[in-house]
Amino acid sequence: MHSTNAVQPLAIYKGQVEDKYGLQTAIDKKSIQGKILLSFNGLEGDECADTEHHGGPERALHQYPVEHYTYWQRKYQKVSDSKQPEWQAPGMGENISTQGMLEDTVYIGDQYQWGDAIIEVSQPRSPCFKLSYRWNIKNFSVDMQEISRCGWLYRVIHPGNVSNQDALILIHRPNNALNIKQTCDLFFTDPLNPVGLEQLKNQQALSMSWKNKVEQRLSQGVIEDWNFRLLGHK
Repeated sequence: MHSTNAVQPLAIYKGQVEDKYGLQTAIDKKSIQGKILLSFNGLEGDECADTEHHGGPERALHQYPVEHYTYWQRKYQKVSDSKQPEWQAPGMGENISTQGMLEDTVYIGDQYQWGDAIIEVSQPRSPCFKLSYRWNIKNFSVDMQEISRCGWLYRVIHPGNVSNQDALILIHRPNNALNIKQTCDLFFTDPLNPVGLEQLKNQQALSMSWKNKVEQRLSQGVIEDWNFRLLGHK
């Protein structure tokens, strides 16, 4: 065990698909009180509108640091209007809101005991255009990607009951692990650097979707098209 430090979630959330912001989305989530079952596919009752790009066993949970909301509010206060919601969780569609865990302190492959469950960090969150729609800010997804304040995703190693009263306790970290910030910087900021791609390739716990993109870049020397994910059009 690398750490006995425990981080208490501020809240946990789940959402249902609805027509909102001109989209089919489950980004607006509601807080959960008491115990809830965490399965290999996520929290019981937590829905996903686009199952091709979101959710599934390697993207079962999304965690976002509450600290970032202050940054975004300051950055965008000049473009804020009455239609814009308050800058607070779960505004990024997160399942877990925390204080004290950031992209430079959380690593690919980190395993946490959470209640009866064990979860493992699988990849950074890839910002998408739905965030721009949700916040009514053009290119918000691009801005998030550029500074790597993306949050991260988990796979579930061992299902079980969890709650916001259960601390996240780090129980394992791989020896060669990259933190989320490093992973984002290599993948998004310097995406064809062969040294960086090899570093990403060597992250055993990195999700298959990211690994496949890394392999394609190494073999073809081309970055996959980001237009649909970031902007909503091809």
